[in-house]
Amino acid sequence: MSTRRLTVAQALITFLARQYSERDGHRQRLIPATWGIFGHGNVAGIGQALVESGGDMRYLQGRNEQAMVHAAVGYARQSNRLSAHAVTTSIGPGATNLVTGAALATINRLPVLLLPGDTFATRPADPVLQQLEAPSAGDVTVNDALRPVSRYFDRVSRPEALIPAALAAMRVLSDPAETGAVTLALPQDVQAEAFDWPEEFFAERVWRVRRQAPDPYELAEAVRLVREARRPLLVAGGGVHHSRAEDALAAFADATGVPVASTQAGKGSLRFDHPGDVGAIGHTGTATADELARTADLVIGVGTRWSDFSTASATLFAHPGVRFLNINVTGFDAHKLAADPLVADARTALEGLTEGLAGHRVDPAYAAEYGEDKERWEQRVDAALSADEELTRPTQAQVLGALDALVTDEDIVINAAGSLPGDLHKLWRARSRDQYHVEYGYSCMGYEIPAAIGVQLAAPGRPVWALVGDGTYLMNPTEIVTAVQERLPLKVVLVQNHGYASIGGLSESVGAEGFGTAYRFRAADGTFTGAPLPVDLAANAASLGMRVIRAKTVRDLREALAEARAAEGPTCVYVETETADTVSGVPPAQAWWDVPVAETATRAAAVEAREEYDRHTRARRRHL
Repeated sequence: MSTRRLTVAQALITFLARQYSERDGHRQRLIPATWGIFGHGNVAGIGQALVESGGDMRYLQGRNEQAMVHAAVGYARQSNRLSAHAVTTSIGPGATNLVTGAALATINRLPVLLLPGDTFATRPADPVLQQLEAPSAGDVTVNDALRPVSRYFDRVSRPEALIPAALAAMRVLSDPAETGAVTLALPQDVQAEAFDWPEEFFAERVWRVRRQAPDPYELAEAVRLVREARRPLLVAGGGVHHSRAEDALAAFADATGVPVASTQAGKGSLRFDHPGDVGAIGHTGTATADELARTADLVIGVGTRWSDFSTASATLFAHPGVRFLNINVTGFDAHKLAADPLVADARTALEGLTEGLAGHRVDPAYAAEYGEDKERWEQRVDAALSADEELTRPTQAQVLGALDALVTDEDIVINAAGSLPGDLHKLWRARSRDQYHVEYGYSCMGYEIPAAIGVQLAAPGRPVWALVGDGTYLMNPTEIVTAVQERLPLKVVLVQNHGYASIGGLSESVGAEGFGTAYRFRAADGTFTGAPLPVDLAANAASLGMRVIRAKTVRDLREALAEARAAEGPTCVYVETETADTVSGVPPAQAWWDVPVAETATRAAAVEAREEYDRHTRARRRHL
């Protein structure tokens, strides 16, 4: 058997450069690039190996470890989970900074390979720099914090252990039912240790992403359920996009007339102007979709994990005899809400369901009902997005309206946290399958800019917009430097409203009176009710190398957005909107969301909020 003598780090990078995924006959690199920030735990191992790799493994320089994972996640989502990035860090704070990004990846079922350094396996000195000392467990390191947020975790404490660990990592990354964050913790001494590797380890390897066919008995039962339903509603989740099942979904909707609502991850599964698209569902949903949900006797979930936002904390599906049919590639998700499961790839299952339902359509009166409701909602959207061009300070909805009037199906819009996701879910008119990219599984502040970089890397030549509020910008702006370094034509829309608009509104509704949610000077009475802080976020973005265009009126904003869209380098459009404590003009929530309110309180606002809370909880039900 021929062998090659390499260090563990060199062997890993060589191995990764030869891994491919394949679906439907299309092949791509599984790990085409590695993000990295170097410290003593990885600079002489993975760092040196990347130098030796030449052009085989692209290196991308990050500024914050959490942000590097977000960038990798953005890339993986845009790549339909068929291609992923690796992320390497040192041991210590570099490794623990990965935890938030890993949780986001795993919750959203998106692949990312994490390669944190680890403390010495040989323990030449004890403790070493950045070592966590656990008196009752000598083998525990800070990397163990990554175990619960990883779909697969291994610590490679011997060179030969890399072979099964690396193969297991690739299996999980390429498995649509298993994927998420994968962690290979690499002790820094082991990274630099040489070993005679079998040449077969470095052979090109293809990981085929299966399209699981539905069980014929489950499919037959699904067909029966749809045929018997009088008011069926389909809820499209992120699995529709991951499977590239949008055409199959459109064919199903066209053939049967079943209306289609969407979760945050599933928005864009149908174009906004498709007759069957009834918009967003749940707490941030449209009146059309939520009213249909309340009267649906069959709810067909496709590729959704059924979060509390989608179900309005188990208060939305109110029909006394409602049943659920869940199409999902994982049995874990398919059985939620006591559903009849159809465990299969979304595209394959929808094609089979459409074929089995040949000739079946919903009652014409039902189709006319949701069609009229959809038209009425679109009128409300028009009202929220429209604006007087001379307004000195537009609302957040009017900022979205200006962007909505500019983009085509080529543009990609990215957001994650704050008040923007709710406004986008209700109002945005998705024009293509991948235009709408809102991370709401973990709703992580600071996701938008690094994720947009990952999306831009996966979709070169397309306009990519990161919509960022002031709160999330202050969390994680530093990857702007990476966009400048890589000469990426990223577009950032920076919305300044001087506070946490979303949590501020929630605080008011639960009796916490907006405490601690505005960016203001502390007043004499100790409250934060003084003047807004003199923070210039536009100047900050410019200092990081971005071109910044300031917009004051709606007319300025329209011109600035058009200029940014045509720009060849990273560009920021800065706009100050109505402050966090003023209404945005967006239709209010059409369904409830459970945030527990103080059971006892002395202040009237909290007492009233608790009465409202108790009223809603009485409507909650367990679907059994």
